Amino acid sequence: MYEWQKQIQMIVDEIDSCIKNYEDEALTLRCLSRRLGYSEFYTTRKFREISGMQLRDYLRHRKLAFALKEVRDSDKSLLHIAFDYGFSSHEAFTRAFKAAYGITPSEYRKNPLPVVLRTKINPFDRYFLGLGEIGMMKSDEDVKIYFVTIPAHKFMHIKNYESNGYWDFWQKQSLIPGQDRETICGLLDSIKGKLDDDGGSEPNSGSGQIMAYINDPDGRLCDWGYPRTECHGVRLPADYDGEVPPQLMMIDVPEAEYIVFEHGPFDYEQENRSVEEKIEKAMADFDFSGTGYCYDTQPGRILYFYFNPEQYFKYIRPVKKI
Repeated sequence: MYEWQKQIQMIVDEIDSCIKNYEDEALTLRCLSRRLGYSEFYTTRKFREISGMQLRDYLRHRKLAFALKEVRDSDKSLLHIAFDYGFSSHEAFTRAFKAAYGITPSEYRKNPLPVVLRTKINPFDRYFLGLGEIGMMKSDEDVKIYFVTIPAHKFMHIKNYESNGYWDFWQKQSLIPGQDRETICGLLDSIKGKLDDDGGSEPNSGSGQIMAYINDPDGRLCDWGYPRTECHGVRLPADYDGEVPPQLMMIDVPEAEYIVFEHGPFDYEQENRSVEEKIEKAMADFDFSGTGYCYDTQPGRILYFYFNPEQYFKYIRPVKKI
């Protein structure tokens, strides 16, 4: 039943790999369909059936998303960038860029306003599809626990007062015009200067986007016994003065102390739930005796949740001195 989702996921992963490595010659329908062993017609039909879009449109928009970041962050000439991403000329690149973002590359380089980028789709996610783990392959790596002081910064985000968990958050957000996952993650992907951005191409893979929970009397009562509001956003420098898209809000987060519960790299398909349970147990069992701290559940304090299987799974929870 899910075989084609897996096949299309292979194509999606291959597309991003080729774009990152400037291998435009490998990004033809012929090459991609040959990789799966199916006809070009059948591959195109199944891609649209599963993703809801034409393969050629997805390819064009993913190339433009990568190209936009180079326009924004590099000193490369626009012609060089155009050729790197498979455009035949500066004019062809400019036309495609403006059609997608409503602004020319040269104008955007001077004033990089937030725009909605085409984020990577993930048609085969075992947890989203309700398949769970492949097995119970427990990691041998323990959860690291340590205290940190995080400097003052800003947090640009959306929040949902009723959601409970990542997928529920986005299902509820999809009911709000202009606040669906594709739009919000695409906007955040275009924001320059994110503190946690290490070049990843997905919301949960080093792109600087993180989930958070703000202690909030108007929020949903969580399993830890106090109300909180679930958020998705990006941390930015304290002096960030860029535009805030109308769908999003910005708060100032003062310097504060936190406790971190961190698990290292893991296999998402085989270990995700096991690692999550291990971290939750570590948080529930942690003994603050002798530390001089306790969890801080005061309104306004913020908890960050970092999820990137290639690097870590961690909660950063606010604490206060006692």
